[in-house]
This record gives sequence, structure tokens and C-alpha cells, in this order.
Amino acid sequence: MKLVLDTDACQGHARCLALAPDLFDLDATGYALLLVATVPPELEAAAREAAAACPERAIALEP
Repeated sequence: MKLVLDTDACQGHARCLALAPDLFDLDATGYALLLVATVPPELEAAAREAAAACPERAIALEP
């Protein structure tokens, strides 16, 4: 599974970081950054939660 982040859509709510700190971080201005592009199997549930929690739908998952 791969994570895709639409940096233009991100509004800096940081829900992704709260739910999946092994997958996301924040840049100096508070917007999301991907730590990994390919999600390890043990973090797939966290990736799904983070994507579902993003109010801007800035996070997508690809097989």
C-alpha cells in the first residue's frame, strides 16, 4: 500500500500525525509531510485511519 499526500489540499489539522506518527510528520509551518511512501503491513490500519480522519481528504491510499 502506498500513501499519497496532496500538499495543496492539506490545511494543517495534524490528525494524520496524531493517528499515525510513524507515517507522518509536520513541516516548519505545520503542514503534513510523509515519512514513508510505502506503508509497512503493520502500519496499514493506521494509514487507513489517518486517511479517513483527514477533513480535507488530502491523504489517499493506493494498492
